Amino acid sequence: MKTINYNPISLWANLFLFFIAMSGGYMAKAQQNAHSSVKKPEAITGYAPVNGLKIYYEVYGKGQPIVLLHGAYMTVHKAFDEMIAALSESRQVILAEMQGHGRTADIDRPITYEFMADDVAALMEYLNIEKADIFGYSMGGGTALQVAIRHPEKVRKLVVASATYQSEGMYPELLKMISTITPEMFKDTPFKKEYDQLAPRPGDWPALVEKLKTLDETPQNWPAESIRSIQSPTMLILGDADVIRPEHTVEMFRLLGGGVMGDITGLPDARLAILPGTTHTGVMEQTDWLLSMIPPFLNVPVTDKVEVSVGEK
Repeated sequence: MKTINYNPISLWANLFLFFIAMSGGYMAKAQQNAHSSVKKPEAITGYAPVNGLKIYYEVYGKGQPIVLLHGAYMTVHKAFDEMIAALSESRQVILAEMQGHGRTADIDRPITYEFMADDVAALMEYLNIEKADIFGYSMGGGTALQVAIRHPEKVRKLVVASATYQSEGMYPELLKMISTITPEMFKDTPFKKEYDQLAPRPGDWPALVEKLKTLDETPQNWPAESIRSIQSPTMLILGDADVIRPEHTVEMFRLLGGGVMGDITGLPDARLAILPGTTHTGVMEQTDWLLSMIPPFLNVPVTDKVEVSVGEK
């Protein structure tokens, strides 16, 4: 009898990508929520020349601006399509496709959180948006954190879903799996099909995969002080079965000022939401939960922090 040797990491990677394909396509289309009947307004679309990129953007609605940042391999609609109409009823919603994603062509530059954060800030300048709320998921969550760190004057409030500030925040199984990903593994997934339809140069797919692998494999070791320095009120969101350890998100929550006895101290500026029965790829499918939490958090007025010296009255 022939013995078949399975590589458990590669097998897990294939199962992971299969689930991504399912969650990005059939499950999302089958999802029914209370907001799906809301009509999406007309979009203003365009390309902004920022930092050597021609970054694709869409703008919906009017009001307090909110910038939505998608995850790796995604497009703006793959990540946020179910939320745009509801958010744009009372807000100006800005979506952008990051370097090498969707309609934004790649350039000769690594994909890093710092570069993407600078791109977001430059896009806001291009659109004459002085300050906005920022909501980022996964890769977009890491980018949102860096926008708040590198361009604090641009951020009113911050919502970060399923993101880390240090590599150890991810489960070790995920870190081992990343090296086994190949461009061919995405064949017939909704992500690859959408990329082929939208990308200015569909042949750049292998380069995108390699750059995103490098992004994940490069040790992420942002200082705790960088997170502690974020002044914008921040909501952290995580699935209880996410690829990120809940302990890591709680640690970040404490760095942002959370984890106090609010009955005595009052509510801190930081918020923490752990979604039950939710995986990493499932976070953005919990539309009803997200829309029940995020707008109320964003709608609370921001109060200026005043530092009082010892002995000052």
